[in-house]
Amino acid sequence: MKKALVKAELNVKDKLVGVLRVGNVDYISLTDIAKYKNEDSPADVINKWMTNKDSFDFYSLW
Repeated sequence: MKKALVKAELNVKDKLVGVLRVGNVDYISLTDIAKYKNEDSPADVINKWMTNKDSFDFYSLW
């Protein structure tokens, strides 16, 4: 069974953040959120999130 894809954008603090709905699950673009902190290199922001000790503890539980 094919799941429906719905794309949308939210305006958050004058920045557009992409949202993708697959079936009944919503996914928010981390890259778009990271652009709020560093528009030129959002990958650096995401890398810091991923290596943060608290984030790592969360991944371990997940």
